[in-house]
Amino acid sequence: MFERLNTPEEAYNFKLGAALKMEHTVLEKILEDSIEESQDDNLKQLFRHHAEETRQHIRNLEQVFAAFGWDVDDSPCPAIEALHKEAKANVKKTDDTIVDSVILSGALETEHHEIAVYEGLIIQARAMGRDDVVRLLEQNLEQEQHTLQEAKSALERVAASAPQHAS
Repeated sequence: MFERLNTPEEAYNFKLGAALKMEHTVLEKILEDSIEESQDDNLKQLFRHHAEETRQHIRNLEQVFAAFGWDVDDSPCPAIEALHKEAKANVKKTDDTIVDSVILSGALETEHHEIAVYEGLIIQARAMGRDDVVRLLEQNLEQEQHTLQEAKSALERVAASAPQHAS
């Protein structure tokens, strides 16, 4: 059972910890799986590049904890765990010839979640007058938005080249 969050700072600390857990899950589970399961070398490279960015996102989040004078802590992030679980199940039942489009669809869902998390953290940091924190989080947000666009473009390319079967 969780301790009750009684102040905006406690709630923010908790959400910040969930964001850190989210990034660790993306790096250590989702991206590793995506690199391993992708059929296309360009896709593998896209995921490797995002892994490097994700390492920077983690460092930025750790700097945010430091800026507040808080111990680095990761709170549970059930949403990212669920997205990972769904992606694993979808890949498992998908033929190799179309697996890249399934992986990329999962990547879109993950990026949208990450973007929403950062937008919320930024709004709250701005309300607290923490421009130093806003700058760090905006770096992460901008990279997530860029990755979303790259994933969309890759999905359009992969989907257009996927074998089509008449029903």
